[in-house]
Amino acid sequence: MTAAPFARFEWMIAWRYLRARKAEGGVSTMTWISLLGITLAVFALIATLAVRSGFREEFVDTILGANAHVTVYAASEVNAAGVRTRTIPDYEPIAERLRTVPGVTRVAPLIKGQVMAAAPGGTAGVEVFGIAPADLATIPRIAHPEAHAGTLDRFGEGIAIGSGVARELGVGIGDRVRLISPDGVKTPFGTSPRVNAYEVTYIFTAGRYDIDRTRVYMPFAEAQSYFNRESVADEFEVMVEDPEHVDDLTSALLRAAGDRALIWSWRDASGSFLRALDVEDNVMFIILSILVLIATMNIVSGLIMLVKNKGRDIGILRTMGLSEGSILRVFFICGASVGLAGTLFGVILGCLFAIYIDPIFSLVNYVSGGGVWDPSIRGIYNLPAKLELQDVLSAVLLSLGLSFVITIFPARRAARMNPVEALRYE
Repeated sequence: MTAAPFARFEWMIAWRYLRARKAEGGVSTMTWISLLGITLAVFALIATLAVRSGFREEFVDTILGANAHVTVYAASEVNAAGVRTRTIPDYEPIAERLRTVPGVTRVAPLIKGQVMAAAPGGTAGVEVFGIAPADLATIPRIAHPEAHAGTLDRFGEGIAIGSGVARELGVGIGDRVRLISPDGVKTPFGTSPRVNAYEVTYIFTAGRYDIDRTRVYMPFAEAQSYFNRESVADEFEVMVEDPEHVDDLTSALLRAAGDRALIWSWRDASGSFLRALDVEDNVMFIILSILVLIATMNIVSGLIMLVKNKGRDIGILRTMGLSEGSILRVFFICGASVGLAGTLFGVILGCLFAIYIDPIFSLVNYVSGGGVWDPSIRGIYNLPAKLELQDVLSAVLLSLGLSFVITIFPARRAARMNPVEALRYE
């Protein structure tokens, strides 16, 4: 009997076998088990890939949104007073040269120092960034944070602090915070600490725990006075158009900054962590691929049982004129249909999980009594997820590829069954 591949009657026979009842061999139970296994495996793969992509994007976004893409600083040298320093005199001409480098979007001179912040509500070690108000307004995670109090318009009248600092000190907008620096006024009896009080005019939540917990912004001119940096800057905060390829600008930035210049990019600061994420991503994909493989093996079990139970039917079909190719395609359709349906349901569940991860995570956090996600350890405040077409397609192709390949082996066994042997004891 000659027929076109995947003819209508082949689909009808395959569909009948997939709906087989318990009295006919219990194949439907194995079908449901295979379907459920593939669904859960594909769901786990897509959910993991989405969380991986979301975590990396959130991590990189918080780095690039509140930190310099490139920090340009000077190598240490001995000044005229015989003191070794790393400050940058005549910083404005250098900043202008840096701004002319193609690909650079902003250059801001900075004063940096670590001090003790004190208020009636407590004390905290903080890192002070001295920056011009106009430059602070261009930092995305500071000017447009997840949450804030106060306004940047009054930054020149006081200081801006992270929400974690505000929580540690127990202060709010309008309160005054004392900053205590050990490198203060030099007297005949030694250096006395410098203590200045500043009004809190802006509180931001940048979305990264270590930033919100330690960072304080101070007007640049005031920071120069407070840290004894008159007429100098400590470093330059450089923002570029394409942070992912920041290394391509290294040579140009060094030439513009001068002989003493050194460079530290965001990739230098976080490169090891990002590489660790990439290694973990690859390992997780391999592990979950094995999970998908195990799930597709259920299809083999179901098809082998189906072939065994349908031996008499196969013999009859072969004596009626069906070719080996038709029998192979019938059982291939059975296995491939389970794989296709399981993949489809898994994709739906995985996408829904990524889209509604916030309420799902809130429910898990509530059921477990809270404390599931510690931002002090993970650096960000919640579990992010981002659906990417490439991740979904890789999961679909992996699942369907394994399902189709594995199905061929029991289908070939059915096709090669001798009809005489199949009907001998009937």
